[in-house]
Parts: sequence; C-alpha cells; structure tokens
Amino acid sequence: MYLTRFRVNTGRFEGRRLLGSPHRVHGAVNASFPTPPSRDGSGPRVLWRVDHNGASETLLFIVSPTRPDLTHLVEQAGWPASDEAGWTTFAYADFLTALHPGDTWGFRLTANPVHNIRHQYLEEGQPTKRAAHRTPRHQMKWLLDRQEKAGFEIVRKPEERRLLPEGDEYELVVRDQIPLQFHRPQPQAETRAQAQAPTRTQAPPKAGAKGGRAGDVQITKVTFDGRLRITDPEAFRRTLTHGLGKAKAYGCGLMTLAPVRSQGEGAA
Repeated sequence: MYLTRFRVNTGRFEGRRLLGSPHRVHGAVNASFPTPPSRDGSGPRVLWRVDHNGASETLLFIVSPTRPDLTHLVEQAGWPASDEAGWTTFAYADFLTALHPGDTWGFRLTANPVHNIRHQYLEEGQPTKRAAHRTPRHQMKWLLDRQEKAGFEIVRKPEERRLLPEGDEYELVVRDQIPLQFHRPQPQAETRAQAQAPTRTQAPPKAGAKGGRAGDVQITKVTFDGRLRITDPEAFRRTLTHGLGKAKAYGCGLMTLAPVRSQGEGAA
C-alpha cells in the first residue's frame, strides 16, 4: 500500500479546471496506474481526496495498492519546470501494520453521508431513494453509527471541555460541507451503417431526475476533523484501505491520520 501527496498548482488554468470536476480528478487518478486495481471489493482500492488548506495550498491525497506515476498531473496541474519533485509517495504497509488497539490519532475524513428515504407516495416494496444528510447533527450521527464496524471510536471530550449541554461530547468537528453537481459523460455506443467500419458516438441523452441529464451526478461532501481511538486494528486497516461510505470514485471515503499533539487523554 502507498500514500501519495500531490500539490495542485491552482495558479494554472488546467489546475483550476481539474479541481472543478470530481470526474476529471477521478480520471486523472486512474490514469496514474497502468492497470487500476479492481473495484469489486475483493481487495484495497484506489482512494483519493482533495484538501484545501487555505488559499495557497491545495493537496491531492491518494491511497493505492500500487505506486502511482503522476507525471501527467505535474505537466497538467503542477510545476513541471521546478527542480522539486512533483509528488511524494510513502510506503503505507508498515504504518498500517503498526496500528494497535488503544492507539489514539487525529483524523480527517471526507465522506458522503447518505441515508435511504421512502417518499410517502411510494408503495411498500418499491425502491427507496438515497438522500444526503444535510445538518451537522445528522452527519455526525452517520459517522458515529459506523465507527464500531469500522474499527474505531471517536474520543469523547472531558466534561469540563464541553461547551454545550448536549451534542458537544465528541472530539469531532464538521469542517466543510460542499454540495456538488457535475456531469458524468455517458458510455459511448457503437453504431454500424451498412458496410461501413464501426464508429463510436455519444449515446442518446436520457431524461434524468427532475428533468436533468442522465449523466448528472449530485453528491454532498462533508469533511470531518477529530480524534479517534482504534478498537479493532484489522477492521480499521480495512477502513483506511477500502474507504468509508459512498461516492469513493468522487473523492469521498479516504481517512488520513496524524499524531495527536494536544493535551488530553490518549495523546500520542
């Protein structure tokens, strides 16, 4: 496993264009591997996330089973004439192996908190619709509901540090909430005309929800910052290498860790 960090040059038009669509970033990340890993759930997958750390620094993080080659990204959205390396890749396997029960870490996770709803006009047995959680309270509950199965627990604050009578008991903050809508190109359809060679053309557009195009994608990205304690290292390693939640192809699901340096229980 490998963890890669790439700094995007937002001063370049192509860098800003890349960041304007999760579909473009997804394609650029996949192009970093001669053979992208399978997405059938049988093994670790490629995960990515974009962090905007102020106006001057935008970082792309990638977790992958094989080492990526980001030469194309440096040429497109980096500093190709710089003497500095365009990206940094770290061996991740030894770090994952060293994780133990009770270890406490700071973490950042960008996820797509969703739930299934059933409209009142739908009959019993009809498919439910996936909808995004919109409020921080429900988004935090979404993460808390998944922590046990994911192999960790969110650290609770000491009572003297709780500023609110309720809803402020965890070392957890919803830092960003970004609704995104973008167009995902439809698969190309093959057509044949008499004896002509086969050509490829855009598949006919289909009506999407509420009159939208079939290729329209709507997701809500939420970034969580907080502190966690590992409860099940094996399950937690799977969370770090397989992702958490939906929309992994569009920059959701990747959790990264950082040492805890603040005072308090479990500081590392």
